[in-house]
Amino acid sequence: MIISEQKSKEELLEILDGKERLFIVGCGACATVCKSGGEEEVFRMQEWLASLGKETTGTVIIDEACHIMRAGRDLRQLKAQVEAADALLVMACGAGVQSISSNSDKRVLGALNSLFLGNIRRFGQYEEKCSLCGECVLNETACICPVTNCAKGLLNGPCGGMEEGKCEADRELDCAWHLIYERLKKQNRKGVFARTVPPKNWGKVQKPGRHKIPG
Repeated sequence: MIISEQKSKEELLEILDGKERLFIVGCGACATVCKSGGEEEVFRMQEWLASLGKETTGTVIIDEACHIMRAGRDLRQLKAQVEAADALLVMACGAGVQSISSNSDKRVLGALNSLFLGNIRRFGQYEEKCSLCGECVLNETACICPVTNCAKGLLNGPCGGMEEGKCEADRELDCAWHLIYERLKKQNRKGVFARTVPPKNWGKVQKPGRHKIPG
């Protein structure tokens, strides 16, 4: 899921300058889980806007704000409220903001900062585990990603700064390569240590990314 947080009130005040009538869009997926753009947060945003003397023409929580066609459908159903607004304030990740923007000629304002693709440790605690690098080596690294979990993104084992299994960049963090070695050892296999890994082919990460399921 995409981990996000709300922009600071100072930053929001800056982008909202001159916009007196807002239509608020929330996201029922990632932003809801992150408590940055779900139903509760949209209601609080509406209250805050009212305290500033600004009007909310309407609100909607889209199941997945990044779903372009669904976003378009939901906005069409609330066309009058959208048209009455000076701008649309979107409480979703960057992908959600762009979905809304592609479906409206109105000014679209993003209320959140997208942080990273994250795993949920427990409610309210998120950890980055994948960098979407396009060339996955998890099968050889005991399902621990060195590109993401190693502070230096090393592909051929730990650096010289590793000490007692801890990362030199942050002694509170476990060295990813130490974890990989220990897990492979428990599984009685060499994995990535059986070969020299060539430099990562970053060309596989196409920008902008596109993927279509065959068939």
